[in-house]
Amino acid sequence: MTIQYGEDLNELIDTITRAVGANDLTTLATAIAGPPTSELVVVCERLTEHQRAVMYRLLPKQQALELFEALSPALQSDLVRGLQDAEVANVFSELDPDDRVWLLDELPAAVAPRLLRGLSERERQMTSELLGYPVHSIGRRMSPEYVSTHLGLTAAQTLMRVSARLDDAETVYTLPVLDDGRRVVGVVGLRDLLGADDEQLVDALMRTPQTIAATAKAEAAARRCAENGLLALPVVDSESRLVGILTIDDAIRILEQEESEDSARQGGVEPLRRPYLSTPILKLVRSRVIWLLVLAIGATLTVQVLSVFESTLEQATVLALFVPLLIGTGGNTGNQAATTVTRALALDDVRPSDLVRVLTRELRVGSALGVLLGAIGFTIAGLVYDPRIGLTIGLTLVAVCTVAATIGGIMPLVARAIRVDPAVFSNPFITTFVDATGLIIYFLIARAILQI
Repeated sequence: MTIQYGEDLNELIDTITRAVGANDLTTLATAIAGPPTSELVVVCERLTEHQRAVMYRLLPKQQALELFEALSPALQSDLVRGLQDAEVANVFSELDPDDRVWLLDELPAAVAPRLLRGLSERERQMTSELLGYPVHSIGRRMSPEYVSTHLGLTAAQTLMRVSARLDDAETVYTLPVLDDGRRVVGVVGLRDLLGADDEQLVDALMRTPQTIAATAKAEAAARRCAENGLLALPVVDSESRLVGILTIDDAIRILEQEESEDSARQGGVEPLRRPYLSTPILKLVRSRVIWLLVLAIGATLTVQVLSVFESTLEQATVLALFVPLLIGTGGNTGNQAATTVTRALALDDVRPSDLVRVLTRELRVGSALGVLLGAIGFTIAGLVYDPRIGLTIGLTLVAVCTVAATIGGIMPLVARAIRVDPAVFSNPFITTFVDATGLIIYFLIARAILQI
């Protein structure tokens, strides 16, 4: 969620920074007494780890717990490192089991046993069960705190079950209906229960359920929940027995994280998983340097191509003027295709089995784009320089756009087929590949037309 803020919030951040620096706890306590939790979340995202921990300690207990729950898991992890053991145990015990797992995934593995020991037996068991599911599965993100009902119960009996669990249930708006074997046979909404006669059976009110296996990918489950407009999606084991639920707010949280990771990787950086201003400089450097090294090594292909065709450039130096245009157009065309297909993969619009269909479509799209751009290039270059130069540029644009769109379209599908993140495999590598390939095409066409 994006919070709009202006001078008032900036002044609050400055006040907190100065108060922490001067160890003026009275001024700090006064400054943070008024703002709502939503504004304090934004403040936390712009403070250092030490400043955040000092501010947190001065908040009233209830507001401190609300603030901790509202922070991203990465910032929660930072805050845990800045608090005393007793404070950590207190906030950790107040979290929902699924939120605890989010936090534990950010913390060093050695910390988890110590935090789990401080929980009650019931809370520890629920949290441990979630931790037992594979990383990135929806079982690790679901909530085990749900309200269910059973076949044969009346609307009044079900509402009594809801009332008894109001304080600890994740949601009460959608209730799974179970049979005697705890298998999900339907779902019923709270609205339907409230509008029904007290003695009406749940059997008559329930509708066909949508469920997801606990071992399914978290992103796939979240997208299914969001796309179908479900307030809650029952999560089941291999025998269709209910083990938890995924609520719409948790689904949106998962999708936001996945979108952030995909956007970062398409740009050639590792995802930060935390607000930019609260990310240490060293982490920013680490998130970028590996990709820069990989792409720099890949760019040597372009240098090698230029060295091979050095004699061609010497005989027609005008060709060098168009090199940035051609490789830039090719890279952009490939990235457009890769981004479109990667998005389609995320939405399950296409699958690796659709490779031939995607290849055919991108071949047609690329050639159409190439013809349009090539006609413009032929006209301008032909008028300014020479018709043969114009023809070289025009034909190269047709070929480069066709190749770039085709490669860009199938790369994400190939990545998915070999179980690599399509976002990682696509844009940075496509740019490097298309640069080298585009230059080879360019100089081969130039040699043929200019006879050099």
